[in-house]
This record gives sequence, C-alpha cells and structure tokens, in this order.
Amino acid sequence: MQKIKFNELNISKEILMAVEEMGFEETTPIQTNAIPKIMDGNDIIGQAQTGTGKTAAFGIPILEAINPKNKNPQAIILCPTRELAIQVSEELKKLSKYKNNISTLPVYGGQSIGRQIKALKKGVQVIIGTPGRVMDHMRRGTLNLKHIDFLILDEVDVMLDMGFIDDIETILKDIPKNRKTLFFSATIPHTIRRLSKKYQNNSKFVKVAHEKLTVPSIEQYYFEVRKGNKLKVLTRLIDLYNPELSLVFCNTRKEVDRVNMQLQARGYSSDAIHGGLNQNQRDHVMNKFKNGIIEILVSTNVAARGIDVENIEIVFNYDVPFDTDYYVHRIGRTGRAGNTGKAFTFIVGKDIYKLKDIQKYIKKNIIRKNIPTLDDIEQVKIEQIQNELMDYIDQKHLGKYINYIENLIDNDYTAIEIAAALLKQTMEKENAEEKKIERTNFGDTGAEAGMVRLFINKGKRDNISPKHIVGAISGETSLSGDLIGVIDIYENFTFVEVPSASGHEVLNIMKNNQIRGNTINIEPAKPKAV
Repeated sequence: MQKIKFNELNISKEILMAVEEMGFEETTPIQTNAIPKIMDGNDIIGQAQTGTGKTAAFGIPILEAINPKNKNPQAIILCPTRELAIQVSEELKKLSKYKNNISTLPVYGGQSIGRQIKALKKGVQVIIGTPGRVMDHMRRGTLNLKHIDFLILDEVDVMLDMGFIDDIETILKDIPKNRKTLFFSATIPHTIRRLSKKYQNNSKFVKVAHEKLTVPSIEQYYFEVRKGNKLKVLTRLIDLYNPELSLVFCNTRKEVDRVNMQLQARGYSSDAIHGGLNQNQRDHVMNKFKNGIIEILVSTNVAARGIDVENIEIVFNYDVPFDTDYYVHRIGRTGRAGNTGKAFTFIVGKDIYKLKDIQKYIKKNIIRKNIPTLDDIEQVKIEQIQNELMDYIDQKHLGKYINYIENLIDNDYTAIEIAAALLKQTMEKENAEEKKIERTNFGDTGAEAGMVRLFINKGKRDNISPKHIVGAISGETSLSGDLIGVIDIYENFTFVEVPSASGHEVLNIMKNNQIRGNTINIEPAKPKAV
C-alpha cells in the first residue's frame, strides 16, 4: 500500500506539528487507508498488529473531531489491558500536544478511582479505558456516555477472547446509536465480523498489506499426530531440538493449563500464560521466561501480544489456530532480530483442511515431517553424553578411576565393552527415571497421558453428579475445576481423572472427606480392562 506524507492528509497544523515532533514523516499503510475513511465519517474494521501505527490511525481523526468547548466525553477507546490503555493514552497526549483544551484520561483497574473521578469532574473529552473500570464509573454515575461521537474497540480479538463481550454490549447501550464505531484488531476471526454487522453501519475493511504479515526467516513444518499422542510428540521434539526458549500455543485456557501441568509433571521447565491470569501473574510469568528461568511458555492467542522475546527458537502450534491470521501472529514470535526460527504445527484428522487454508493464506508450503522415533531421541542424548564426557575427560583428574578400568581390562573385558556398558547403564537409568516421572508414582491407572484416574466409592445411588465431584475437589484442593478431566459415574462408584501433578494432593485431602454429605474413600484406579 502506498505511503504518503502526513502533510498530504487533510489534518490540522497542530497535529502536523505533533507528528513532526514525534519523528514521523510518512504514514504507515494502516494510516494511509484508515485516516481518510474515518475523517469521511465511515465506520471501519482495521486489521493491524502492534507497531503498525494503528493508534495514530484512529487517534488523529478523533482529535480532529473533538469540540474543545464541550467538556463532556466525546470519544471512548476500549482496550483489553491496562498496559494498552496507558500506551494509547500516552500516544494521544503526544498527538494532542498542540491542540488546546483537549483532555484525555486513561481509566483502568489498579489506579486510584478517586483520582479518576476528580479528573472526570473537571471535564475529559477522550476516555481510554478497560471495560471493567469503565463499567465501574458508569455504575457510580461518574461517567456519562450520552455525548459520545466515537467508539473505538482496540485489539477486539483479545477482548473477545478474554470474555469482555457482555461488558462491551453493556457499555454500548449507554452510547448514542449515531456514533462512529471503529474496530482495530491484529486478527479478524468470524466473531468480529458478526460483531461488526450488529454494531457498525456499512463498515469499510482496512487491512495491512499481506506481505507485511509473513516472516520469511521461519522454517515451517507440520506433524500428523493422534490427539492422544500430542504431548508425547511435543516432548520428543523438545528433547530432539533442545531449544533454550520455546512457545507452545493452545486454543483454550483449559488446554494451556493442562499442557503446562503435564510438562511440569515430566520435569520440563515450563509455565502458562493466558487472559485468565491477572496482570501481576502475567508479568511474573513473562519475567521468568525473558530471564530464562523457564524454558517453555504455554500460551493462548490472547497472551501472545505481550511476548516480545528475541531468542525464541521454536513455536509449537499444539492446537491448529481457529483463524488463519492467528497462525501468522503466533509464528511471528520466533525468527526475530535476524535469527532463524522454527514453527511446528500438530495436525489431527480434519485439521489438514485448516492447514491447506493457512498455506493458501501465507502463500507458502508448510513441509510435512515425520515424528521423531525413540531411537532418534536416544541418538541425540548419546551425542550429548559424548560431548559432556569429552569435556569431563579434558577437565578432570581421573587417576584412581583409570586404575579401576585397568583392573576390569585385566579380567578380559575390553575398554570398548566397559565404555559401552557404562553408556547403556546410563541410558537405561535415564529412561527408567522418565517413565517414573510420567507415571508420577501412580502406575497405570488407565488415564490419558499426564492424568491419573481415581476411584471414589460413591455413585448415582448417592445422588452424586459431575458438578458435585468438581465442586468438592476444586473447593477442597488447589486444583481448578476446569483442569479436572473425564468423570464416569456408575451406580455404586465413580472414576475421575485429575492431572498427575495434583494426584497426591487430591488423594490426601479428599480421603475420608465428604461429597454431598457422603463420606468417601478415594484411591488410584486400576487399569482399564482391555
């Protein structure tokens, strides 16, 4: 898309001065197309990622339309997180530097609401806020939206994924219908198009040039896997490539938590991040990832925008994304700062059709790879042991140990036989330890990978239903209800699957506890009959 000079746009000298001071000369593609359309009075859907200048794309037309004599809120910008609200607010302040009597205010949780109320009473024309805090002000009667001319939803896909749709619709009820409505989003799933039909008036679609979305320095591959084998394939690939930092993307929060717990149970250094965590929790996890305290970050699409780490080596699409745009956004987390990266996508059954759509969209063939075998993994581990052994020989004094080996040689064993026996013994111990971790000391209970199946001696005759099982376990233990797996209730007993890492806690706390007034006995289940 052609770039133009800002002075070629029909904008005021005050905005031009601010733009020049900010160091901008040419418009970005999203600004080139969006600013004139908004200033002509159109509703728009703008597809733009962070760093494409989208804030100025909607900020400049809004500031030009504000009536400085009217101290009522005339524009409201809804953002999914306080960080984005602050970022947008700061940029609008820079853009409005030479516009007299225009006031902007960010409103978000974690900041004194009293200070916000005081600022609102003085008069604010542009509100930038998170849905929750905006609704709080509406309930208090401290924010009047009856004079709003512009509604902007920034990062709409994130807000929808975070469950803000009800809040957004509540806010919309208080805003005049003759407003201008602008959507900006890095991805455009079908839900946004449906929202547009409901709340926009003949909106114009503005999209960043397609080539801007692709990253040529990423090697892209896919693996055809069975659903139940995803975790096994993931761990094999991690063992094979041994990345210092890697990202694992899942489609739901529940799956993110499940995969993270399964990885931790197997001894991998991982953590999870998604929209269900509060800001302090997200910051804590991200700092651990950036500082290399954890090596694997399991994430949803929602959390991806906050991941800006240069040395991520591999992105795993554990689940194929629902929308092709998400695929591009996910894999863009690797291959940065001139580095090459890898993107591995797991394909289950009909996912192959989604893959074809993705390939058509990115105009690039994604190469099929074979799942690494146990022999492949063993070969890599042997090479690692060999390298470590050579370093050890070079650095350590081995005097008395050489004598031990010489004694074995005197007993008709060759040096090669002794070395091979030691290597085999090392590998067998490592494999045995991995199996021990995988079973988490429960043995085979017939559960899916990463889970343990528990037996409870109460069932249908005791008027127990799945919600009672979930409520009892999540209420008494630290295990979240959405991480509890398959529940099978029979007449006299029940089976329930929980993550292996939480198995001991659930057994210890729930033993002789009660469900619906019934004292229960709980123990690891026996394997399912074949």
